[in-house]
Amino acid sequence: MSGIPDNIIIIHPDFEKLKTEVEKLRAELSVIVLERDDLLYQECKNIEMAYMLSVGALEYKAYEIECAVLRLKRKAELIQAKKNRQEKVILSQIEAILDAEFTEYKAKLDEQINKMNEALERSRGEILSEAESRELKKLYRAIVKALHPDVRPDLSSEKLRLFHNAVVAYEHGDLEGLRIISAMVAEPTVPDEKSEGLAFLIKERERLAGLLQSVKSRIVQIKSEYPYTMKSIVQSPEKIEARKSELGEQIKSLNEIMSAYSQRLEEMLR
Repeated sequence: MSGIPDNIIIIHPDFEKLKTEVEKLRAELSVIVLERDDLLYQECKNIEMAYMLSVGALEYKAYEIECAVLRLKRKAELIQAKKNRQEKVILSQIEAILDAEFTEYKAKLDEQINKMNEALERSRGEILSEAESRELKKLYRAIVKALHPDVRPDLSSEKLRLFHNAVVAYEHGDLEGLRIISAMVAEPTVPDEKSEGLAFLIKERERLAGLLQSVKSRIVQIKSEYPYTMKSIVQSPEKIEARKSELGEQIKSLNEIMSAYSQRLEEMLR
C-alpha cells in the first residue's frame, strides 16, 4: 500500500520539459515539411520547366525516333519469321502486333508531351517577386504548423480540406489564397497537465520523431531523382548547350539507322 489516496493525480516532474520537446519537434517538423513541399511543388517544378523548355523538345524527338527505329526493327523480325515459315505476310496483322507491343513506348511519349505542356503552362504563370515568395513560404509554414495532418493528427475533415486547398495554393503560387487560409488558422492548444495529457505527449513525441526522420529521408530521395538532378544543368548555359549538341548527334545517328531499316523493309517486301 502506498498510502496515497486514489483521487490524487501525481504530476510528472518533467511534464513541462516533455511539453517543450513536443512543441520543438512540431516546429522542426513544420520546417522540414516546408522544405520537402518547397522541393516538390516549387523548386523541382521550376527545374523541370527550365529543363523541358531548353532541351525537352530535342529529348522528345530523340525518343520518338528511337521508338520508330525499334518498331521498324521488330517489324523486320516479324516479316522475316513469316517468310522463314513460308507464311503469307499480312501487314495489317503485323501492325496490330506492333501496336500491342509498343503500347508502353507510346505511353512514355504521351508522358513527355504532358510534361512539355505543364512546363509551357507554368512558364506563362504569374512570377512572384522575391518578397512575395518569402511571404508565400512564411504563410505556408504557419499553415503547415497548424493544419498538416502529420503535425496535427486530430484534425476535422473540414480542416483537412482547408489544408489540401493550402497545398494547391502553394503549388500554384497563389499568395492571396494562402493569405485567406492563414487568416483562418488558429494555433492549437497543448493538453493540460494531467495524466492523460502526459500519456498523449509521450506518444506524440515518439510519433513526431518518427515522422521527422521519414520526411528527412524523403528529401534525400527527392534530391537524388529527376527533375532535381537536372538542377546543375539548367543553372549552366554551357551544360545546356552541351546537352543540346549531344541530343542533336543522337537524333542524326538515329535518323541514319531508321533510314537503313526502312530500306531493308522495302527490300523484304518486294
